[in-house]
Amino acid sequence: MIEPSPHSNRDNLLSSQESKNGGLAGRYASALFELMQELPTDQQKSLTAEVADLLALLSGNDELQKLIRSPVISAEEKTAAMGAVSDAAGMSQLLKNFVALVVEKRRAAALPAMAQHFADLVASSRDELVAHVTTAQAIEQEQIDALKDQLKKAFGKTIVVEAEQDSALLGGMIVKVGSQMIDGSLRTKLDSLKTTLSGS
Repeated sequence: MIEPSPHSNRDNLLSSQESKNGGLAGRYASALFELMQELPTDQQKSLTAEVADLLALLSGNDELQKLIRSPVISAEEKTAAMGAVSDAAGMSQLLKNFVALVVEKRRAAALPAMAQHFADLVASSRDELVAHVTTAQAIEQEQIDALKDQLKKAFGKTIVVEAEQDSALLGGMIVKVGSQMIDGSLRTKLDSLKTTLSGS
């Protein structure tokens, strides 16, 4: 297992990737993806699963979301809290170091986006597409499978679904594949209705 320090190789990779990838989350995700290439195949698979678990954990826990987004909680407090989360989740040292670096750089709020970008990079390397699905309620496996089939027919590639919940949607779902957004949420429908009724 490669266990880089929180400051050496990753900082260099982050700098070298900056001109190649748009967006902060993309740059950090690219750095982690580059480091993963140095690992044996089995450890690459483990890291991919760990990052997916991290995304699910952050997306499904309101307290964690408040923690990483709060401007009043210090970087030191966030580091301690996320360190405890990393230990409890049994993360590899590489991912622990990555999370620690992100928090140290005061980029904790972007962790979910980084995890999503990382999943996109892994999927692209496997000739897959990632569908980011947001629903008001937890989505059932049967629904996920049906969605995969529909998207595979539309895009002609194997689909990997990354699901998260957002109660603000009220109902329905939002599906994002690459730059394409498919919005079927009840919130959007209600907002559109309000606009129509107001005549604006």
